[in-house]
Amino acid sequence: MAHSRPRGTDADASAAADRLSTAFAGALLAGVAAVCLVSAPLARRSLPRAGHHPDATALEEAGWRYGIGAWEWLRGALFTAVLAACIVLSLTPLVALAAAAAPSVALRWRAKAARHRASVATTQLLRASEAALRAGAAMPEALRRATDGSADRLARRPFVDALRAFDLRASLDVALRAAAPLAVDRATRGAIETLALGVGSRLSHERTAALVAAAADRLAFEQRLAEEVRAKTTGLRSQILLLALIVPALCAYLALTVPSLGDTLATPLGRFVLLPLAAALELIGFVISRRAVDEAVR
Repeated sequence: MAHSRPRGTDADASAAADRLSTAFAGALLAGVAAVCLVSAPLARRSLPRAGHHPDATALEEAGWRYGIGAWEWLRGALFTAVLAACIVLSLTPLVALAAAAAPSVALRWRAKAARHRASVATTQLLRASEAALRAGAAMPEALRRATDGSADRLARRPFVDALRAFDLRASLDVALRAAAPLAVDRATRGAIETLALGVGSRLSHERTAALVAAAADRLAFEQRLAEEVRAKTTGLRSQILLLALIVPALCAYLALTVPSLGDTLATPLGRFVLLPLAAALELIGFVISRRAVDEAVR
């Protein structure tokens, strides 16, 4: 006589599977909502303009010479390689998404360093312009000498553009004002606009030199202030990074010592919702803390 399964067994299993699927979908939606809510402050500066590649400005500042197509090919190749490794090692595909974003993060760090060097080089360029003015050179010639003597591409860019427009019979003050948006930061743009205001006011030779010196002093003050803010917040940023590392270490320790927690994290709910959500929230918190310092010194 064959043994028959109880009639309620299949129905109970189906109901349990439905409840698990509903809980998984609800947890996934809640995780996506939490990430969107926390990352909302980043959207103001992260969203690109229509028709503008999000990495285009950073690529130009970092000195990338191979075009947007080569950059996207590099990111795509990295994403494909990591995705294949995730499939082989049975890891969550979200690791591949993080790997695809890694080149852009590294690119922005390099562009930030390039902007800092350009800001320092702009101060030196203005000092050289002041020296040429006090030696008797006219404003266009002083800027041309200082620009030719600077080796920083980003620092030279707005002045080269303004002098090119001046050579094409544009007024120097108008050319400087039009080239100011090419500056690397707000303080440098303010210095260039100050020069344009002085040129447009037809100041005397000595007062023009004093105006250039004042613009250079203001730019140097902004740089010292930024360095002081970064120095005073170094300890806080280190604590934030330490806390960000303690949380996953504590999670790994509890997963090894508490079997029920380890079993939960091994389920699809843990591998595809809880762990990726925790990693995303940690990363967003670290980025927001860094951006708060950048906004303070920008």
